[in-house]
Amino acid sequence: MFLLPLPAAGRVVVRRLAVRRFGSRSLSTADMTKIWTTSEGRQDSNLLWSASAGCRQIQDLELSSVEVDPCGDAQAAAEGAVLGLYEYDDLKQKKKMAVSAKLYGSGDQEAWQKGVLFASGQNLARQLMETPANEMTPTRFAEIIEKNLKSASSKTEVHIRPKSWIEEQAMGSFLSVAKGSDEPPVFLEIHYKGSPNANEPPLVFVGKGITFDSGGISIKASANMDLMRADMGGAATICSAIVSAAKLNLPINIIGLAPLCENMPSGKANKPGDVVRAKNGKTIQVDNTDAEGRLILADALCYAHTFNPKVILNAATLTGAMDVALGSGATGVFTNSSWLWNKLFEASIETGDRVWRMPLFEHYTRQVVDCQLADVNNIGKYRSAGACTAAAFLKEFVTHPKWAHLDIAGVMTNKDEVPYLRKGMTGRPTRTLIEFLLRFSQDNA
Repeated sequence: MFLLPLPAAGRVVVRRLAVRRFGSRSLSTADMTKIWTTSEGRQDSNLLWSASAGCRQIQDLELSSVEVDPCGDAQAAAEGAVLGLYEYDDLKQKKKMAVSAKLYGSGDQEAWQKGVLFASGQNLARQLMETPANEMTPTRFAEIIEKNLKSASSKTEVHIRPKSWIEEQAMGSFLSVAKGSDEPPVFLEIHYKGSPNANEPPLVFVGKGITFDSGGISIKASANMDLMRADMGGAATICSAIVSAAKLNLPINIIGLAPLCENMPSGKANKPGDVVRAKNGKTIQVDNTDAEGRLILADALCYAHTFNPKVILNAATLTGAMDVALGSGATGVFTNSSWLWNKLFEASIETGDRVWRMPLFEHYTRQVVDCQLADVNNIGKYRSAGACTAAAFLKEFVTHPKWAHLDIAGVMTNKDEVPYLRKGMTGRPTRTLIEFLLRFSQDNA
């Protein structure tokens, strides 16, 4: 790569030299084995890295504008530039130079703008996840999403449901987590009505919205507990994806559901051994209060079924076991639908933000339904396969034949594993979710 300064214009042009591409965007699933084993999964990942690195150098030089050579793929160049320039500094007095990245030349402006939109969606999720928990309360989270969604499209509705509504819905599992905190819970429900047929069944996305997770009475170790400000990453990514779908004006109906609360220890908090009742009537023995994400998701998944959806997809920073299994290499996907798995897999190939299928065996279900006091236990009988038993727990609250659970705990943060993202919260896999929605809308048409 070289940088060509143009000081008189106050900008530079970023061009890439000798960066090998893996091929065209139209690679088939059958051709992906080499990419899965030798690269980041996206055929143009090198371009994301190069655009990101070049733009950061411009930012370090405190130049306010940069033009990026698309090198044959304007969308990838835009994604690299916008993702690479982002850094959370909202609460700092000294901020990074704001750099405006534009396409160099008269190339594919439509692809460039698409890349900007995809990356901006991920950056919205990054901002939500990175913001400290005393700033990003359940109520504040809901207000930010409402503002972004309504500015994205007029075809939207936002319902910020208070505690009284949650109680009316008999969401005892969700409320059992929320009661430990003085911060009031919120059930955020967002609608994007893009289909010309108002009665067309929607896709329903559900996101775990724990705005801070102390672990509750089963309290976490103090080391790195500050990272648990991002335990609402599931809600952040699904809501950001829906905002992006609204900006794309996709001709489909989408609903987003986010149970939002804190998980805190107090005299009112869940205690190990307590039994709570979910919206569908099932009782849950809470043997570990730090397995709270599945408790709030259980009620949200029950509620998701009331919309007669085409698909139910949930995302959650659910288990440390997923981080142990896959690290930051891929999002773990548990699904009862091979069709849905293939759609997510294909979308992740396109974006390079990979997914990997995990098992939903009855072997794991038996470990959560073998419960002394209730219908189901919120942890498995054994220490092993924690991500799988968590998914098996969620499956007990799903009857829909096309459901996927995305455990994003391993991809929540970035140290230096993903070169085009700075250190911090990643907002992954927002771009893969946007691509999934885009492809679904095209297939639907």
